[in-house]
Order: sequence, then C-alpha cells, then structure tokens
Amino acid sequence: MSKQLADNLRRYRQAMGLSQEQLAHRAGLSIGPVRKIEQGRDGVRMETLHALARVLGVKTSDLMAAGPPEPVKHEDPNSQNLRDLRIALTPSFSLAPVPPPPGDEPNLRRLERMTYDNSVLYFADTYQSIAADLPTLVRAVNDAVAYYDSGEERKRALVTRSRALSMTSRYLTQIRQFDLAYVAARDAIEDAKRAGDNLVAASGVGGMCWLLMRTERFDEAEDVAIATMDMIEPKIAGATSDEYATWGGLAMEAAAAAVRNNRPDEAKALRRAAGTAAKAVGKTHRNLLRHWSVFGPVTAAMKELEDHMIAGDARAVVRKSKEEPYLLESNWKQLGGPSTNDGNRYRLDLARAYVRTGDPTAAMEELAHLDEIAPEWFRHQASAAVTFKEITKKRRTLTAEMRQVGAHLQVFA
Repeated sequence: MSKQLADNLRRYRQAMGLSQEQLAHRAGLSIGPVRKIEQGRDGVRMETLHALARVLGVKTSDLMAAGPPEPVKHEDPNSQNLRDLRIALTPSFSLAPVPPPPGDEPNLRRLERMTYDNSVLYFADTYQSIAADLPTLVRAVNDAVAYYDSGEERKRALVTRSRALSMTSRYLTQIRQFDLAYVAARDAIEDAKRAGDNLVAASGVGGMCWLLMRTERFDEAEDVAIATMDMIEPKIAGATSDEYATWGGLAMEAAAAAVRNNRPDEAKALRRAAGTAAKAVGKTHRNLLRHWSVFGPVTAAMKELEDHMIAGDARAVVRKSKEEPYLLESNWKQLGGPSTNDGNRYRLDLARAYVRTGDPTAAMEELAHLDEIAPEWFRHQASAAVTFKEITKKRRTLTAEMRQVGAHLQVFA
C-alpha cells in the first residue's frame, strides 16, 4: 500500500477531526484496517477503502494515489502460460516492411464460429480450452485483416477481429492479466470504429469499463461508459433489443463504477436507466457473438443488489434475495436467467452477505455450490477467499468439504 494512500487517509481523517478509532467506528470497521493503511502496510481490501471513503465524504479514487513500484516478490506463472497469446496480441515490430500473410483467402465464417465457440466456453467456465484456442484465433483474425485491404470484406474482417479481441480481453481480465487485457480491449474498440460499427464498438467499451474497474480506475470507467451511452442511446421508436441491451449494459457498468467510487446518487440514477432498458427488452436478451450481451430484468436486479453489498448493507442483500421477484429462480424460466458469470457473482455476493449477517452455514453452502458448478471461475475470485476466511473465523472445526473449498481457493497454501 502506497505512502500516498496513508498520507491521504490521514489528511482527510484529520480534516474531519476524527481519531483513528472514531473513523473506524463510523465505517463499521475495527481499528486494525485504519492503522494498517496509515502505516503504509499491504493487504488492505478495496471494500475497506469504500467504507472509509463513505465516512469521509470523498470518492474512493481520492484516497488512492500512485506510489513507487514495489519489488516483485514472486514470478507470475502466467508469464509463461500465456506466452503464445502474448506474442499473438503484441507482435514485434521493426523497420522492415510486413509481408502479407501467405495462404488461401481467410474463411471469415469459420473465424466467427471460433469466436462464438470460445465465448460459449468462457461462459461455461472452461478456461483451459480457451487458453489453448486463443493464440490460434488471434493470429487467424490478424491474418484476415491483413489479407483484405478494402471493401466489405475488410469491414467484416475488422468486426470479426474486434469480437475475437473483446472476448480475449474479458478472459484475460477474469484471470487478472490486466495489462494484456487492456491491449486486446483497446484494439477491439479501434477495429469496430474503423469498420463503422458503433454497436460492436460500444460492446467493446463495456469490456473496457469492467477492466478499468478491476484496476480501480473508477472515474474513467464511469466517464467512458456514460460518453458511449450518449453516442448509442436507443431511439424511442424502432430500437432493437441489441441496442437496448448494449445501452443498458453500459449503464450497469457506469453504475458499478459510481457506487464503488462513493457516488451513490449517480449510481442510483444509472441503475434506473439500466432498469428502463431492461423493461424495454422484456426478458433476458442473449447475443454472445455480436455484442457479448446477456441482459434483462434479472441481470439488472442482480447488479443493483451488488450495490447494497458494496455499501455494506448485507441485511438488504439477504432480504431482497428472498423478496425481489426477478431474483427468484422460480421466475427465471419465464423471464430468462442471467449469464453463468452474473449468476455466479450473485451467489458469491449472497455468501458474503450470509456470513456477515451471522449465517456462516448458508454462506458455506453457497461457496461449496460455486466450487462444484464453476471451479475454474471460482478459484480466480479473491472475494471468495476473503469470504471463506470470514467463515472459518466463526467455526472451531472445519469439515472435509470446507477443507476442499479452502484448498481450491489456495487459502491453505
């Protein structure tokens, strides 16, 4: 944790005339996290910063500042595991002219199918297969763009590469390879813009916003999402489900950034916009190939519930999960269910809410279920490890199932 963060927190706290104990009490925390931050120590969770920012009346991003880089303590194993994908996404350059790709004319229909198949694998939590396929796919769409230099084939090749890179960026964001994910997201948006397809570009922006939030760039995520919403806002008459879903998805991204940045009023307004789009769609709209879209009333309700968790109102999360019609699985057959990722995230929020409202057994049931149905996704979730640790603090002994979940989360490593 940077010295600037320690200095910022101390300055805002003292400006309000609060002691460390008073600040911690108002934020619903013990004194330990506040002391840890002001001592410049590592291991402070973003959730803690959200709580402190709310008390201090500042944006979360105001508390954070860039400090000097810390020494790398452990080599990242993915530096080798993702070597082929890194080469495909960031090829070397020199002064020599780049020769055109050899071989026959690219089969764009086959590349579109490969992108769709990998999107399905992503939502099915099959990360190993995606990692094996992506280097070949990225090289192939690069060759396709290089092959066509004009006309409709050029535009189609650019859109095909944009979709492939958007999917690649989301996968890399999920496994915390943020710098490489940024390269893919940026290039995906640029390709769609060059092809003149604003809706595909906007879908890429949605992935970029998620990446920005995962790297604590809340101001930028909100601003970029809102600016793009303004550009693609659906017309009252004649708007398609794709347009409503893409616009509503951006509203959800902007709201998520705002609530994490201690801007609750802005977040509520953006949630209302997402709700309006969800009502216009009517039920879950799925378009994985063109717009990476799984959006509808159920998704909007789940994301709104997430705001309560971020605000520290775990009781509201538990209560609404039982009362909100859109969140009841018995209604999903009629309304259309969420994507697997959104559904898994919802269950993880429920687990965190259960343990914080005094029901560690229900929390553990949710974690064990996630470990069973989405093992690859589950082991990449830092908040799952945090929740597991909170559960174990309330249990004297661990069951075999709990030990297995802890081992998968590498809590016992």
